[in-house]
Amino acid sequence: MTMYNPPHPGELIRSVYMAEYNLSCRKLAAMLSIAPSTLTRILNGKSAVSPEMALRLSKSLGRTPESWLAMQANYDLDAARKKVDLSGITAVMGDCSVLS
Repeated sequence: MTMYNPPHPGELIRSVYMAEYNLSCRKLAAMLSIAPSTLTRILNGKSAVSPEMALRLSKSLGRTPESWLAMQANYDLDAARKKVDLSGITAVMGDCSVLS
């Protein structure tokens, strides 16, 4: 199994956009019309990128809203794979008694 650790969107925002354009948290938050505390939670991976935030990020930083949401979904799915125990789950197609 290939190791896959997709970054949280906040990590990308911090390392690519804020570093590249020398943006402070307060400055970017103002550009996004959000509270600095909201942006801080996203940058620290404590809050997810919502559809509304994806629209704001798309307008301000570029990329499509779908790409921001896909990045968040990939991060969330990877986190779930690492902590959810699926050992008791039975596949519908693998159990013929379900179809009888």
